[in-house]
This record gives sequence, structure tokens and C-alpha cells, in this order.
Amino acid sequence: MDFEALSDWDFEEIQQTLTQRDTILYALGLGFGEDPTDKKELAFVYEDGLKAVPSMAVTLGYPGFWLRNPKTGVNWQKVLHGEQWLDIYKPLPVNANIIGRSKIDFISDKGEGKGAVIYQSREIIDADSGEKLARVAMSAFCRGDGGFGGENKAGPAPAVLPDRAPDHVCDIETLPRQALIYRLSGDYNPLHADPDVARSVGFDRPILHGLATYGLAARAILKTSLDYDAARLVGLDVRFSAPVYPGETVRFEIWEEGGEARFRASVPDRDVVVLNNGAARFA
Repeated sequence: MDFEALSDWDFEEIQQTLTQRDTILYALGLGFGEDPTDKKELAFVYEDGLKAVPSMAVTLGYPGFWLRNPKTGVNWQKVLHGEQWLDIYKPLPVNANIIGRSKIDFISDKGEGKGAVIYQSREIIDADSGEKLARVAMSAFCRGDGGFGGENKAGPAPAVLPDRAPDHVCDIETLPRQALIYRLSGDYNPLHADPDVARSVGFDRPILHGLATYGLAARAILKTSLDYDAARLVGLDVRFSAPVYPGETVRFEIWEEGGEARFRASVPDRDVVVLNNGAARFA
């Protein structure tokens, strides 16, 4: 890992034209419209009165898998998506000219053999009005790096889940082809499409994108806590625990806690937690 190069990494400003088709395709990648007679879900996949799923912000102004650049010095094959944070300043448009401005916030050195964590963030801006729409942030756990002499800085504290029964339990079935649909929103990593690539890194078949599972969390929260009022979902944070395989059912346990919700997600058939320490903030 080249600490100096990473700390001063110069991201190019990303300009993107968001269309209604992109907005609909993102929602379809999360399974919205599963019941084509459900008008509340139809609003996210039909152009008449179309609404954007708030979690779509994570796909906007995306700089791509830049850690694969040899100049970073990062062992990119051993990078895991650790956490995801999102703050939404105003309801996302369904079509717009978008600017994405990314930066490195800080890098935490966990020590020799213990890896490092890169914290980065991105401002999502409406190019025509200049208004900030959202802030997207994430951590990347670099398992093959660490011990370069950097400071072991702590990241944001994870949300604490209540010690009681959840207020809502929401099961969402994914399709065997779910990752093949979701990747059309911009993440073309072959890990999610090519069985040979998946096997080469230890999976018996392609896995669902972590951000697709994250989007499922937005869908579950909208359904159970907000009656599909997208404008009220203004923040969504998670910690990734394990991958989901397309075709599996994901179970969300949701606790409503004074103006927000806490949640986790699991795959009951494998008895594994896939998202943990989730927090959704409401307007």
C-alpha cells in the first residue's frame, strides 16, 4: 500500500446523466415490482409518477473500482467492502445531470498482518442547480495490507441493535438472476456474473453485490416503516457481514427507535447474518 499516494489520491470528477431508465433499472435490480399490481412498489418502476429509491445515491457519480489501479499499491484481490453510510439532503431526482466528487477521508493502519481500512466519501451534486443531493461514504477493508506505519484510527461507531424482539420482520426473495440485473446499474465486477471468477476467489458461484443487499435494506425499510414514502428516508448505514447468493431469501429484522430504525439482515437457510448494525434515519 502506498500511503502517501492514497492519502493524496486525485479523483476525477464524475459527470453522469441520470435518466428515468436508469432509475427504473436500479429499482428492478432490487426486485421492486415483484407484484405488478402493487401500486406502491410500481411507483419505483413505472414512469407515470416515477420515484427514485433513496439508496440509488450509492450508484451515482461512482468512480469505479479505483483500488485496482497499480499506483495504489493495494492488493485489490483481498479488498472487502466493510461499511456503507448515506446521508440524503433532498429527494433524489429520477432524471438529472449528476456530478460525483470523491475523496479519501482517512486511512487506518491495523498493523502488520492485520490489514488496513480506507475511508472514502463522495458528494452527489445536481449539476444544473449546484445543489448537494447526498453524501455517500464507505470503508474498504484491505486484508492484504497494513503495517506501513500509519495511525490506527477508529471509524464511526456502529449502530447498536436493541435487545428485544424486532418490531417488523420482512422477508425478501431474490432471483437467481438478481446480480445480472443489478450490475446494469454500473458495477460490472465479474465476481457477480462469471462462475469461473467466483470460484477463483473461493465462492462456488457468483455472489450478489453488497450494495444490492444494501438496496434490499432500503426496500424493506420503505415497506415496513415508511409505507413507501421515499422522501422520508434520509439516511442509511450498514456493516457488511457476509455475501448473499442470488436466489436466496433475505430476512430483515427491524426495530423502530424514535425517529429512525435499527436493523440487521440474515439468510435463514444458511443461518448467517449478511448485514449488521443497520441504521435508517427518517425525516
